[in-house]
Amino acid sequence: MKSLRNKLIHLHRCRGITRKFIHKLLQYDPTLSEIYHLSQTEISSKYSLPGKNAASLFSDLHNLTLRQKILYDMDRFNIITIVDESYSPMLNTINDAPLVLYAVGDTSLLSYNPALSVIGTRSPSVEASRKMELIVNPLVKENWLIVSGMAKGIDSLAHKIALGHKGKTIAVLGGGFQHIYPKQNISLYHQIAKNGLVLSEYPPDIPPARYHFPERNRIISGLSFGTLVIEATERSGTLITVEQALEQGREVFAVPGSPIYPQTKGCHLMIQDGAKLVQEPMDILEEWNGMVNE
Repeated sequence: MKSLRNKLIHLHRCRGITRKFIHKLLQYDPTLSEIYHLSQTEISSKYSLPGKNAASLFSDLHNLTLRQKILYDMDRFNIITIVDESYSPMLNTINDAPLVLYAVGDTSLLSYNPALSVIGTRSPSVEASRKMELIVNPLVKENWLIVSGMAKGIDSLAHKIALGHKGKTIAVLGGGFQHIYPKQNISLYHQIAKNGLVLSEYPPDIPPARYHFPERNRIISGLSFGTLVIEATERSGTLITVEQALEQGREVFAVPGSPIYPQTKGCHLMIQDGAKLVQEPMDILEEWNGMVNE
């Protein structure tokens, strides 16, 4: 664990600390060397860590088994850190940027533009696929990169449209590569890994957890200039991604639909709150062209 990036990968997997702590540590000690030479008591005192947290961190810093596990994963997967040149320029601009990303596939897509996040409900209406063919399909044919979360419903449809037209797509997962979720998307995972890029902030052996999905949503929105919501219910988890996109200064687009369907209520609320109403691809292209021509 000599290099800065290796120390960062190691710290990212240590217990007792948060991403926020590691971000602060990087500012205090850009080499991340000092903490390896401190005692448990010194760590607790110097960084104001509770004793239990300092004990967990100290143990993991000097855990040979953990180091060997990390080296094993480094041989099997591409691991990108925030200090690497290959790190996404877009992600580097957001608050709470991911420190470490595990990747399978074409990592050059991390720097690709234009990119659009396409998200929505896991239980789309019968109209959803036609909305996506109308709006997303032409963007894919114009070489836009589609980013989504490989969940059931809208996410899966977005990836499949990109793959079906030999387009570019990135999937951001809520768990490690050894625990693909949902299981019905294992085949889709392999297709994206072969023809696009799959990312996860979580080490390969970490299963998905409920709180992982709101966390990974900041990466989905952060990778693109804007987020397109195809369908969302009034209390949809999709709204978390929209909030994060707005906090990141990204554009938010929403597709309207029949008021009969509960899947359109979230989109209508977003439009009332200022999201751009999208009826055709040009509504998104205009925003992109206006931004690049500023």
